[in-house]
Amino acid sequence: MTSREFQERLARRAKRAGTTLAPDLASGLEAYFRLLETWNRKINLTGLNLAEAAPETLDRLLIEPLVAARHIPGGASRMLDVGSGGGSPAIPMALAARSVRLLMVESKTRKSVFLREAIRTVGLQGADVAASRFEELLARPELHEAHDLVTIRAVRIEPRVLSNLQAFLKPRGLLFLFRGATAADPSETVPPPLAWSATYPLLESLRSRLVVLEKRPVGHQRST
Repeated sequence: MTSREFQERLARRAKRAGTTLAPDLASGLEAYFRLLETWNRKINLTGLNLAEAAPETLDRLLIEPLVAARHIPGGASRMLDVGSGGGSPAIPMALAARSVRLLMVESKTRKSVFLREAIRTVGLQGADVAASRFEELLARPELHEAHDLVTIRAVRIEPRVLSNLQAFLKPRGLLFLFRGATAADPSETVPPPLAWSATYPLLESLRSRLVVLEKRPVGHQRST
């Protein structure tokens, strides 16, 4: 597929989702996708069909994160993505919100090497990769309450996981949970100081949604 064909298909998928792509954003998304396709032949980064850039593949890897990026609060400066894998949703979101400094957490060495190469290829200034499990980062006090946003997709969501993740959030910071059509909504089992804030539809084609949790400041917990 030529670059022109890819860009036209990407633009159509974006328009279907109610968004338009600036040329620099579209170029960055293509560079990321091409790199992912090349590396995926060597290591398993995603099970999606990259060779044909199928509509569902573009929706999942590129368009869904762009829709989610609309909900990044103004003034957000630091974002932590957990279980980054092949780089989606983190890299497309960071391309859409370049003022946000990104830290991706990926425990598998080869995937973390890919993520560093992706950062270099798409030119994400200030982005970094932590090649470890996110639980290990709890031992780094400089990361505690240091992020405006934490994002997570394709990781099992349990109260214990949420309790650990909230440690990285500033008070009033947000936790973005990417949920599929069949995934349970955790809004009823959110452990303090987190509280459900909103649920937004993402892509109708994927029947996906974004569950947003907020870290409430001490003394402002919602009563149950």
